Parts: sequence; structure tokens; C-alpha cells
Amino acid sequence: MANILMPKATAVWLIDNTTLTFQQIAEFCELHHLEVKGIADGDVAQSMRGVDPVARGELTRDEIKKGEADKDYRLKAVAHNIDTKVPQPKRKGARYTPISRRGDRPNAIAWFLFHHKEVTDAQISKIIGTTKATINAVRDRTHWNSQNIKPVDPVTLGLCSQIELDELISKASEKRRKLEAESGNEGPGLQPIEPEAEPEADEYDERKRSDGLTAETLFNLGGSKN
Repeated sequence: MANILMPKATAVWLIDNTTLTFQQIAEFCELHHLEVKGIADGDVAQSMRGVDPVARGELTRDEIKKGEADKDYRLKAVAHNIDTKVPQPKRKGARYTPISRRGDRPNAIAWFLFHHKEVTDAQISKIIGTTKATINAVRDRTHWNSQNIKPVDPVTLGLCSQIELDELISKASEKRRKLEAESGNEGPGLQPIEPEAEPEADEYDERKRSDGLTAETLFNLGGSKN
């Protein structure tokens, strides 16, 4: 894949506006040098309008000067940091769900309740466009179609994209981990077990005397009273 968006149109501009060699232009535009020569001769890309790579931010004037001064110099394109993550538009309120897919929402709710309990009702409501009342009905099995509800991935049902689902689960899991960490650090915990105090001397003697009583002793005591 070329580093520039319009290689042939860029080659046309470089041929018309610089003294770079065909080889230099071919290497920069990732074209064959014979193709560049054909462009210069008018056999290739006829009537094509040139595109300025400097204006497009793909090449600098200094690079062109270096190339014109040294025929063996290879032009370097301007490096751009490309963010491969596609930004998702922010929504206000619940998602709109087509009528044809609204019957699938209870299955998606059941999937969240079964597989990802860390996701809140508000988050479920927002990502698949449902209401908290419906969520509670599925959870309590009071939904009118409870017998036919089965946990199904909302991406498979077409209610959201995989990127949206992964982002939601990641946020919910991170929030739960933080809450559990805070609860573990600040919780009351178990009280330490205190060792049982040793009985005092008088109490120990009294226990010893009580423990020394036998059936014979009690019988003798009873007979002495008579």
C-alpha cells in the first residue's frame, strides 16, 4: 500500500514542478520508473491533474530540495500517526431500535443478566434501547414471554456493535474492580480473637473442689445430714 493517497497524480505534479529523477519520483510514489517515464511522455495518465504532496502534508520542501541536489537521495514521506480506533458517535438517551428487532431485546437483556452482572440496568437500557421496567420483568421472570426468552449476544442480534459491547463491558468491569478494592480496604473486617482469660486463684480452687465431687461423696454428705 502506497504511503500517499494519489500516487499517479502526485507523480504528475512532481514531474511538472521539480527536477527530481524518474527513479526518485517512482520510489516516492511507489510506481515503476517506466510508468513515471510514461507519465512524463504523456502515454500514461493523460489529462490527469497533478496533486501537490506538500499541500497535502505528504512531503516537505526540504525533502524536495535534498532530492534535487542529490540524485541518489531517496525522498522520505512525512510520517503521520494514524489512529486505527474508529471513534463512536456519542448518543443522548437510549438507542433507537428498529421495530423488527425490538422483540430480540429481552434475549439480549437475559444475556447481560446471565453473563455480565457487573453491567448496570442503566447501561443495558442505553446500549440496546430498552427500559428498566423490561429489564426487571426479565430478571423477575414476570415478562409476558418469559418461557421463550433465551440469553443471546446483543451483537448477534444486531442491537449493537462489537466495539460498543467490548467498551461497555470493559468500563463496567473496571468500575466493579475499583468498588471491590475500596470495599476490601475500608471494610470493617473480622475482629481479632481474644485469648480466654485464666481464672484467678480463688476461682480455680472453687472449680477444683466442685470437680472433685463424686457420687460417693454426695451420698456421704446426704447420709450425714440424716
